[in-house]
Amino acid sequence: MGMEVLVATMHQKDFSKIKEMNIQSDVIFANQSDFHGYEEQVFNGNTARMISTDQRGVGRNRNLALLYAKEEILLFSDDDMEYADGYSERVLKAFEEIPQADVIIFECDLKRGGKVYFQIRHKTGKLPHWKSWKYGTYVIAARKSSLEKKNIQFHMQFGGGCKYSSGEDSLFLNDCYKKGLKVYTYSFVLGCCKKDSSTWFEGYTEKYFLDKGVWLACAMPKLCRAMAAVCAVKWRSLNKEMGLFKIYKLMNKGITQFKKDR
Repeated sequence: MGMEVLVATMHQKDFSKIKEMNIQSDVIFANQSDFHGYEEQVFNGNTARMISTDQRGVGRNRNLALLYAKEEILLFSDDDMEYADGYSERVLKAFEEIPQADVIIFECDLKRGGKVYFQIRHKTGKLPHWKSWKYGTYVIAARKSSLEKKNIQFHMQFGGGCKYSSGEDSLFLNDCYKKGLKVYTYSFVLGCCKKDSSTWFEGYTEKYFLDKGVWLACAMPKLCRAMAAVCAVKWRSLNKEMGLFKIYKLMNKGITQFKKDR
């Protein structure tokens, strides 16, 4: 059983990310650029592949990496990750220790300005569905055979460069649960992820709340309006000028828009 890292990246001209990210396994760089191309390089006994395309959208990019993936264990990644030494052996060990797991979520440190400002930590064990939505793609690993069997991919309307600004990671996990995959957490720190900038977050704007409504409609179509009310109460302090009722109205507008577009 082998593994490879699937990196969503942009405008790469070479394989310098291998050293920058401390990659110690096979890797695929799904590279959004201004040209189409394929390159391959061997390093330290591992293989790196670069698939470049002029298509846009992080969901589309991750699906491109999935299409080219060869190994059974796939570790999703962004290009701002820096992996800990020995990560590949520990990821494989996690799937060996939990053979029933289809998806495993690992730990990670988040850095801003060179300093750790948040640590994702959890015990090893089965992850309830309702706790899964807080995790980003960069801590998710999955069995390729499980994803293919259930035909699970990333939504192409959500995330950086897409129509709706974020949520492809949580929708991916949501689909895993809906289609019966077993999702676990595992206590091992993959490394650190640098969060100095965002490809999608521009503040708690009207679009932010509208897009959250769209996400709710996609993730839980039967409960989306009730959940919009819960979220509006929870998030009312994010933009005090808007207030509770406008936030709720924007989320409902997003729900209606999504249902109309389907």
